[in-house]
Amino acid sequence: MSTPYLKSTDGGKTWGRLNPPHGDNHDMWINPDNPQLFVQANDGGANVTHNGGKTWSTQLNQPTAELYTLEVDDQYPYWLYAGQQDNYTTISVPSLPPYSHQAGAIGLVMNTGGCETGPAVPKPGNPDIVYSNCKGRFSVYNKKTGQEQSYDVGAAYMYGHNPKDLTFRFQRVSPIHVSPHDPNVVYHTSQFVHKTMDDGKTWEIISPDLTAFEEDKQVISGAPITRDITGEEFYSTIYAIRESAVEKGVIWVGANDGPVHVTQDGGTNWKKVTPNNLPGGGRIDCVEPSPHQAGKAYFTSMRYQLGDWKPYIYKTTNYGKSWELLTDGDNGIPADYPVRVVREDPDREGLLYAGTEFGLFISFDDGKNWQSFQRNLPVTPISDIKVHRKDLVLATMGRSFWIMDNLSSLHQGAEQLEASTARLFQPRDDVRYRYRGRSGSEHIDYPLPGVDIEYYLPAGVAEPIKMEFLDASGKIVRTLVSGSQDSVAAKVVRDMATNDVAYNLNSKLSIKSGLHRFRWDMRHHGSWDASERKRYSGGPMVSPGTYTVRFTVDGKTMEESFALKLDPKVAASGVSLADVQAQESVALEIIALLSEVKKMGEEVKEKQKVLKGNGELTADQQKQLEQLKVLEKMLVTAKGTYMQPMLISQVNYLYGIVRRADQVPGRDVYQRLQVLKAEKAELQAMMD
Repeated sequence: MSTPYLKSTDGGKTWGRLNPPHGDNHDMWINPDNPQLFVQANDGGANVTHNGGKTWSTQLNQPTAELYTLEVDDQYPYWLYAGQQDNYTTISVPSLPPYSHQAGAIGLVMNTGGCETGPAVPKPGNPDIVYSNCKGRFSVYNKKTGQEQSYDVGAAYMYGHNPKDLTFRFQRVSPIHVSPHDPNVVYHTSQFVHKTMDDGKTWEIISPDLTAFEEDKQVISGAPITRDITGEEFYSTIYAIRESAVEKGVIWVGANDGPVHVTQDGGTNWKKVTPNNLPGGGRIDCVEPSPHQAGKAYFTSMRYQLGDWKPYIYKTTNYGKSWELLTDGDNGIPADYPVRVVREDPDREGLLYAGTEFGLFISFDDGKNWQSFQRNLPVTPISDIKVHRKDLVLATMGRSFWIMDNLSSLHQGAEQLEASTARLFQPRDDVRYRYRGRSGSEHIDYPLPGVDIEYYLPAGVAEPIKMEFLDASGKIVRTLVSGSQDSVAAKVVRDMATNDVAYNLNSKLSIKSGLHRFRWDMRHHGSWDASERKRYSGGPMVSPGTYTVRFTVDGKTMEESFALKLDPKVAASGVSLADVQAQESVALEIIALLSEVKKMGEEVKEKQKVLKGNGELTADQQKQLEQLKVLEKMLVTAKGTYMQPMLISQVNYLYGIVRRADQVPGRDVYQRLQVLKAEKAELQAMMD
């Protein structure tokens, strides 16, 4: 425990060590009314004691990870990577359950080499390879084999040295960056920019010293009281680096002592472009080349450690020849909210996200104005931001990872909605993804699989509103209606022959004014059921393809199309689109049969009621009643434990077989379906 936790009961004359679950202790709160009750905070989280420190609560019940940086990979589902203070060191976690387990969605945490400070950067095209860092020590980690290979620049032990005496100054979170133009090009920074093209085996220096390097600050920290020179404290190192995604060879860097530099030729020539009005000495926490235009870039400067709590976000459109300050303290981000990170949305130019010490902010006009975008986020430092596949992904310093799924409505101008006009936003193309639902509170609360449908409603919309999903041929595969059965029943068109209509009531299809998100579960209508609550629910998944959502509000209809793609994991297991389509087809056959036998069972029950209601029965009526009882026994499984499953149960069981996983249906499924159809036909003949 590098920062011990001590207690004195004699006014400080003597001290004894307490042993909370984690070291590096930083803060505490003692109940003034009960000094036996206090809360202690450390690098692992928080702990509570009710007996003066004899025993402590666990840290395994709280998402308190301190994350330094954030990266994401290109697999599906994508994984998040970061250096985490203590606990699991560098980690990766999936954005969605990567596998379907019997117990439901399981969250995974995987180590990725390096150590607590990170970063951890997956290699594009090969997410099993992760470039990691431990306080400047570079390594290549293989997630598949668990092997870590180290290729430290300079290969020198740096602890205990005056920084000015070191050949290379690598601080605690020395960045690693993979070129967006070539996954084999990896950058790593000390006071220099280092480049490797062989996974770290050899390194090339492609810059001069790009820091301010003030001599008086290149000395041992903390002496003579506490000698602290572990590399955490090195000043005058490059803290941020990014290569432009739209122009190869344009690389931006920022140092933790103030300067900003750019090269336009891959490192042959560098230019200092620090704004003249930026006070010196601050930490350039983030550089962000625009994903939309060459020459445009942003950076943030953190100066609160120097007593300056102002937010600093700068923008250039001409490679740093001139800069515009986007934070004046009066345009949305408060004057005492230091900014750590800024990112521009890759799908909408000028849509910016800023992570501050106290939460998240958004700008729709390229930084002219900002507004809080906190939603359900806790108040916590936002350490890094990524926009990936239209998701907003955050790393925080103390409250773990956060994801806002699907930014599609923001990309389509959700902030400019007309108050009196309903609107349907175009859904994001998505992956047809299957996993089991959650099973208990101990599991991560992943969202259930589905397609997000976003819509806006003005005030005063009448019930019901309707949402239909159509396949590429124009066939309706699912209809969802808002409201209760009573409010809807008189307002829908029914089939005159069956006095029924195929739709599902859904309480989450809200008619309240404002912006809404509804998640379609990518399923057809299920089978008919005597219970209106269960009717047409639980249908089979649709196949990958193009779909249209049709949205009807107050008689006005809107339509938007989107694509569902085949799950890459399904394809990798050898299952083709044709296989999934065959599975869908046979599932729909089974659903149709299930509806028929359920209706038959209900008809048998109704006929019995009619006969019983006629008073004393004739011999023929009694014979008919007995035959109906036989039919019911053959259709409906008797109540009890492990009773023999009859026709309805048998059909339902067959449906369960074909809906468990994406696969080509087995021959036995088709054969069994024909047997069950024949049994139904026999019973129908008996009934007729």
